[in-house]
Amino acid sequence: MAAGTGGALLLSTQACASEAPSAPTEEKKEDKLKGNVNHSVCRWCYNSMPLEELIEHSKDMGIQSIEITGPADWEVLVKNGLTSGMGTADFISLTDGMNNPKNHEIVKQPYFDLIEKAADMGIKNLICFSGNRNGLDDEIGLENCAVGLDAIVKHAEKHNIMIAMELLNSKVNHKDYQCDKTPWGVQLVEKIGSPNFKLLYDIYHMQIMEGDVIATIQKYKDYICHYHTGGVPGRNEIDETQELYYPAIIKAIVDTGYKGFLGQEFIPTWSDPMKALKHGVMTCDV
Repeated sequence: MAAGTGGALLLSTQACASEAPSAPTEEKKEDKLKGNVNHSVCRWCYNSMPLEELIEHSKDMGIQSIEITGPADWEVLVKNGLTSGMGTADFISLTDGMNNPKNHEIVKQPYFDLIEKAADMGIKNLICFSGNRNGLDDEIGLENCAVGLDAIVKHAEKHNIMIAMELLNSKVNHKDYQCDKTPWGVQLVEKIGSPNFKLLYDIYHMQIMEGDVIATIQKYKDYICHYHTGGVPGRNEIDETQELYYPAIIKAIVDTGYKGFLGQEFIPTWSDPMKALKHGVMTCDV
């Protein structure tokens, strides 16, 4: 999940007893990617690993993007033939976000600068957050977000950058977060009315809040510009220990015509986290 919140995103996890399948002695035919999905991985899930090492493992797996990364990492990624499917920066707060009018002027110029840096580096998507409610009515919060994002999105339009607000659960991981339901996010997209503002649909978070994942994706596909994965419950591997069947979900996404990145955003519990990541990639490679 999400962005310039750094260590705050190291969520408490539910350990799984599962272990990775034994490593093949040679490349299996079924390990070759089909080319229907653009694979990405979220940096924060592997913060203990040097970026250069994660880059090498990612390239070996066919992963094209290491996301939830900022300008300091973009040059290294691009130099190594990768990109960031979703960019961020330290000034972007998950809890104190765009629904708070006092933040509007504070983050405007930093967003302008980030948009320009992203355009220079070929990064196409930047994240944003509603922030926590803190007693704020949902309609007022929506209006505040629209007002605060107006100038930012217009600047993004000039540079062909997408601004994406992430949908997060307020039940388990992010208590009081305001953009916690797809219809609320859709209303905000409609209110802003720009092709350069859409939603980051996190499958893990929305399974917790809403369920009905495939039908929701099919209904609101035009409002979504990015997807994240994660096992439910626990946000661990997307394997047989969790309740979602990811091949069907990803096939539904591909069938909508989606061409963006799919970001693996689970916290690995297997003894070899790279085997866990490879398993996630292959599970989603429909």
